[in-house]
Amino acid sequence: MTRLGAAAAALLMFGAFAALSTTAIQTEGARVPVVVELFTSEGCSDCPPADAVLTRLAGQPVAGVEVLALGEHVDYWDRQGWKDPFSAAAFSARQMEYARALHIESPYTPQMIVNGRDEFVGSDYAAAAGAVARALRDSGHRLQVALTVDQVRGQSISLQVRASTIDGTKLRGAADVLVAVTEDGLSSHVSAGENRGRDLHHTAVVRLLTPIGGVPGGAATWAAEGQVALERGWRPDRLHIVAFVQDRSGRQIVGATGLDVGSRGNALFQKP
Repeated sequence: MTRLGAAAAALLMFGAFAALSTTAIQTEGARVPVVVELFTSEGCSDCPPADAVLTRLAGQPVAGVEVLALGEHVDYWDRQGWKDPFSAAAFSARQMEYARALHIESPYTPQMIVNGRDEFVGSDYAAAAGAVARALRDSGHRLQVALTVDQVRGQSISLQVRASTIDGTKLRGAADVLVAVTEDGLSSHVSAGENRGRDLHHTAVVRLLTPIGGVPGGAATWAAEGQVALERGWRPDRLHIVAFVQDRSGRQIVGATGLDVGSRGNALFQKP
C-alpha cells in the first residue's frame, strides 16, 4: 500500500535516534544528485517503455550524475479498467502542481520531469539523458543536502536532514523539504485495461512521499529530524531514501541526496 504525507502519519518530528547510523552527503568531486520523476500508471499502454527508461536511468548511465529516481503512479487511470496497486491521488495532485508551474495545458502519462525544470514524454530516453546532462551543467548554485538514517526497532526508522548553501549565499525564496521512500523490484500481472495480460515491472516506485519541513527565504542552513513509518510488506533490501529541497513557487529542485539502503537493510530495520 502507498502511504503519503501527514495523513498517513509517516513522519513524526523529533524521532529518537539509536546507535547505528548511515549518512549520505554530497562531497567535493562526488557525483551531482539529479531528481528524475516519472508520472506513470499501470493502466496506460504507453507507460511501460517509460518505466524501462526510468530503470535505465537508475542504472546511472550519465557520467558525473547520481540519478535519484522517483516513480510516481497517478490514480486518474484507475477508472479505465485497471486499478494500479501503487497509485495515489497525491501523485496526481503533485503532477497538477507541475502543470501549473511549467505552464502545461494538462497532465499526461508518461511524463518525466528532471529537477522540477525540464518535462518531456517519459519514454524518450534521449530527452531524458539530455535533461540530466543539463541539470549537471546547471548545478553550480545548488544546496548541499545531507541525510542521516539511524537504526530503530520495529517498522520505523529515524532520520535527520540538513541543508546548506554551498557558497554561503542565502536561499532566494521559501522552499519545501521532502523525503521519499522508494522500492525496486515491484511487479504486477495486469488483468484488465489497456495493458491486459501483461506482466509489468517497476523500479523506484514511490512508497512514501512526505514533507519534513520548510526552509524560509533568506536562510543559509536548515535542519530537522523525524521518524518514518514503513509498511510490513516493503522489502528493506530494495528500499531507497531520497531527501530533496524544492522551491515553493517555481517547483525547481535546488538540492537533493539519496541513500541506497540495499544491503544495509537488515542492520537498519530490525524486528522488535
